[in-house]
Amino acid sequence: MAARMGTDTTRTLTAGNGARTDAKAMKPAAAPRKPGTSAGGWIVPAKIAVFVAALYPLARIVLFGFTDRLGANPIEFITRSTGLWTLVFICITLAVTPLRKLTGWNALLRFRRMLGLYAFFYGALHFTTYFWFDKWFDLAEIVKDIGKRPFITVGFAAFVLLIPLAVTSPKAMVRKLGRRWQTLHRAIYATAALAILHFWWMKAGKHDLILPKIYGAIVIALLGWRVAVWARDRVRQRARE
Repeated sequence: MAARMGTDTTRTLTAGNGARTDAKAMKPAAAPRKPGTSAGGWIVPAKIAVFVAALYPLARIVLFGFTDRLGANPIEFITRSTGLWTLVFICITLAVTPLRKLTGWNALLRFRRMLGLYAFFYGALHFTTYFWFDKWFDLAEIVKDIGKRPFITVGFAAFVLLIPLAVTSPKAMVRKLGRRWQTLHRAIYATAALAILHFWWMKAGKHDLILPKIYGAIVIALLGWRVAVWARDRVRQRARE
C-alpha cells in the first residue's frame, strides 16, 4: 500500500511539474521593448532637451531684437553675446571627458559632439556678425581693423580651427579618419587657448578682465587635468616596462 501511495504521489508530482512546464511553454514571448523604454531610453529625450536648451542664447537675441532691448549698439551686443557663448560651449565640450572619467558616466560622451557643434554654430554667428553686419564685407576696413586690434586675428584663427572639427564631426568621418580623427580633434585645445586670448585682449582695452580671468581659469583647469592624466599614464606605462 505504501508503495502504491508512493507511486501515486510520484505521478501527481510529475503531472504537476508537467503542467507547470506546459504553462511556461504556453506563455507568450515577451514583447519587444518600444524605443525609449530600454535602460538607455532616456538618452534621446535628454538630447532633445539639451538641443533645445542650447538654442537659448539665439532665442534671447531674437527676443531682445523684437522687443527693442539690444541696447544703443545692437551689432556690438550680438557680437559680444555670440562670442561669449562660443567660449561657453567650448568649455562645456572640454568638460565632458573629465566629468565622464571622474563620475564613470560614459553616457556623457553621447552629448559631446552636439555641444561641440553648438560651439561652432555660435562661433559662426559671431564671425558673421562682425564680417557682415559690422564691416559689410569691406576687406580694406577689416585689414585696417586687424592692424589696430590684433585680438581680431587671434579670434579668427580660433574660428578657423573650429571649421575642420565641425566638418569631421559626423560618424561617417570618424570611421573614415580612424585614429587621425582623434589627433585632428585635439585642435580644440588650441582653439580654447586662442579664444581665451581673443577674449582677454578684447576686454583689456576696457580694463574689464573679470570674465576673461574666470574663463581663463576654467580652460586652464580643463587642459591641466588632461596634462596630469597624460603624465600619470606615462609614469604607469614606464613602471610596467
